Amino acid sequence: MVSQKVVIKNPTGLHLSPAGLLCKEAMQFKSLITFKVKDSVANAKSVLSVLGACVKCGDEIELVCEGEDEEAALTALVSSIESGLGE
Repeated sequence: MVSQKVVIKNPTGLHLSPAGLLCKEAMQFKSLITFKVKDSVANAKSVLSVLGACVKCGDEIELVCEGEDEEAALTALVSSIESGLGE
């Protein structure tokens, strides 16, 4: 298991468009990918789960990847989030 904290930079947080891009990126990997925000845990491969986490701009999330390609998954997702998820 590997994890890393990252701050959401998107001005509107993880609304539908960036949430969809995050899920699309996460689904390319076999690992279980979740993230912790405040007191909840969300499945990064589920758009509804990501939207339900209500992540706002400036929130810090902790990505957790567990599985055979966990290192590659964590690197790719952190990179996507830091680049703004298409925004």
